[in-house]
Order: sequence, then structure tokens, then C-alpha cells
Amino acid sequence: MMRHGGKIILLSVLAVFAFFVIDIGRYFFYPNVADLKKNRPGKTAFMEYREDTWRAKGIKKKISTSWAPLSQVSPYVMKAVIIAEDDKFWSHEGFDFEAMQKALEKDIKNKKFKAGGSTISQQLAKNLYLTPAKNPIRKIKEAILTWRIERQLSKRRIIELYLNVAEWGDGLFGIETAASKYYGKRAQDLSAREAATLAVALPNPRRFRPDGHSQYATNSAERIYQIMVRRGIVIEEYDDVIEEKDQEGEKNDPRENPLNDLSGGNTMFKDLPK
Repeated sequence: MMRHGGKIILLSVLAVFAFFVIDIGRYFFYPNVADLKKNRPGKTAFMEYREDTWRAKGIKKKISTSWAPLSQVSPYVMKAVIIAEDDKFWSHEGFDFEAMQKALEKDIKNKKFKAGGSTISQQLAKNLYLTPAKNPIRKIKEAILTWRIERQLSKRRIIELYLNVAEWGDGLFGIETAASKYYGKRAQDLSAREAATLAVALPNPRRFRPDGHSQYATNSAERIYQIMVRRGIVIEEYDDVIEEKDQEGEKNDPRENPLNDLSGGNTMFKDLPK
């Protein structure tokens, strides 16, 4: 009986192991990440997760989403989001191991598993195909998908996808939706301060709503804005003049936009590849 029981336990362990190998291994081939080179994603896994959560709570609510090509998004948005979320975006290959190590050390210190240190590429993988669950198995799947995304897609496409599938408020997906909801304007018309405020909301958009009253979010947005000023992304005197023009109903001349001539020594701020 003892021997028979041991075999059953062994077979059960092997079955569980095989399940996890298959469950994780399929992400090396599925889904078809290359399809994202030219096609927009449909409803993402994160959108479905949000809908399932509402349904379980009996909340009658619908996802609000829209799409804006990167060419129709204010350059300030991309700069602010990269500063806030992934300052090494242009140079890493999907993973910021230094940030991950710091996050792990913090987890060990607090005796909690929260992971963290995720790059924009990792967050894109999670938003498109996974759930916000914080467990090792999901993180392994995320790592595989991130590795594939970085090899199949350009950095330009990755940031474009991320800005359009990220959640900017409870059930609000896409930068165009956020710009309309919070500021009543198109994504291409967002100012540097508005972009910084939106970027701060990304880690937890339901807690740090751009139209909320979180002092932490306000301070963080100001910090991002000042980084943009120091790096020459924002020229405050120029913005003041443009704001005066807008109030007078004059059209801005895109040839005067300092962002069109940004280069600088930091690879993060070099012109995007065509």
C-alpha cells in the first residue's frame, strides 16, 4: 500500500510539473506577436480582466478605448512616460536588471512579493496577454513574451502600442481616451505638464487619477516635469509664449516646436526611427 501510494503521489507531481511546462512553454510560440508589427491589437487580456472584475461585482460598465498613431500623440507624452516608467527604454533589450534587483531587495525587506522594476516592454506583454496577478508563474510568462516582443517589434512600435493599450483610469484605455476624458482635447495637443500628470497615473490609474487630489501624484508629476525641463525637452519660456498664442486663438507653427529638433547625448531622447 505504501509503495502504491508513493507511485500515485509521484505521478501526481509529474502531472502537475508537465502541466506547468506546457502552460509556460506555449508562450514561446503563442500568441503571434509578429502580427502586432502592422495590426492593432483587439481587446486585450487586461481589458477582459477589468470586465470580468466588474461582472463579478455586478457593476454594469463598459471599457472605453481608442487608438492614436504615435504621430498624433504629443511628443511630451512619450518623453514623460519613459521618464516615469522606464528611463532606459531605448537602450535595454526588454529588461532593466538593475531596477529588478532593487525591486526584489525591497520585496525581501518587506517580506512581500510585489516584483516591480518592470520595463515598458514587460508592461506591454502583461497588458496584452496576461493579468495583473503577482506570482512567479505569471512573471515567467511575462518574461518570455517580453523577450519575443523585443525581437519582433521596433522600439517605436512598442511605445506606440503601450500608449494605446495602457489603462489611464478605471476602464479607460489608450492615451487618446485619457486626453479626452481628463483634458477635453486630442492626445496630440497635450502640454508637458498634462503629459507628466498622466504619466504618474500609469502604475495605479485608479488610485492616482489625473483629476484626483493625491499629493503624491502631484509631487511626482512636478518632479517629472522638472526632469523634462533639465533635459531640454521643455523650454518653459517657449511654452509660456505658446500658451499665450493659444489663448489668442492663434495656430501654433510646428516648425517652431523645439521637440522637432531634440537630439542630445542621451539615447533616450534621440529621434525615433522611421
